[in-house]
Amino acid sequence: MRRRAFGGWRRALKHVGLILFGFVMLYPLLWMLASSFKPTELIFREPGLIPSEFDFSNYSEGWNALLHPFSHYLINSAIVVLGSVLGNLVSCSMAAYAFARLKFRGRTVWFAIMLMSIMLPIHVIIVPQYILFSSLEWINTFLPLIVPKLLATDAFFVILMVQFFRGIPKELEEAARLDGCGHARIFLQIMLPLAIPALATTTIFTFIWTWNDFFSQLIFLTRPDMYTVPIALRTFVDATSSSSWGPLFAMSIVSLIPVFFVFLFGQKYLVKGIATTGIK
Repeated sequence: MRRRAFGGWRRALKHVGLILFGFVMLYPLLWMLASSFKPTELIFREPGLIPSEFDFSNYSEGWNALLHPFSHYLINSAIVVLGSVLGNLVSCSMAAYAFARLKFRGRTVWFAIMLMSIMLPIHVIIVPQYILFSSLEWINTFLPLIVPKLLATDAFFVILMVQFFRGIPKELEEAARLDGCGHARIFLQIMLPLAIPALATTTIFTFIWTWNDFFSQLIFLTRPDMYTVPIALRTFVDATSSSSWGPLFAMSIVSLIPVFFVFLFGQKYLVKGIATTGIK
């Protein structure tokens, strides 16, 4: 009986600790949500989570505070995200299939080069990229943010899919070859349907990383009508005068809604995809 009681108390303390830890992790988000309903002058004067005065005008002011309605910047981000997701799904899956299943000269060397590309920070390659895209007159277009995704430049997703394809039994591929299938049919009709967890993981990560990307979008998009959500949020903050903190927090909550729903509905595919690819 004592052991059972001790085990019950231990589980209860563990759950309490997890709840407190979760609250600490979520506190900044909860504070931003509460601040989006406060007048700007009370945001830093009342640090609590329960507003003493509700101000719902932050959402309407924030939606129309910039040169364009905030929906314009949401659409811009959606275009970049959609192009990036499609580009990574197509190019990274094809590259991963080649590395995992095809035998060609220099495969090991090219795979090692791809692995080393992960160690390159974006600050190293951003200047050559800017010079190249400027010569192509792609600055202030979405092409610099989308076209590289069509060339399997995200090595992380290539490695993730390589691990998945290597886990698929070769007997399925050999049976398809006996039926007269070539690499195209094997890839499209056998590999891709089985790789849905890995494809879903790629989709979720690409969506979140691209939606929240600020640095590269700031470099390539300088016209206000081409701004995406992260750059539009930055314009609420003015270093030389007062900043619109209330509308900023309100639009930040709006910008988090797509990320929240993508993660909510894709969580099981995300966990399954990471577990089945062997990435811990």
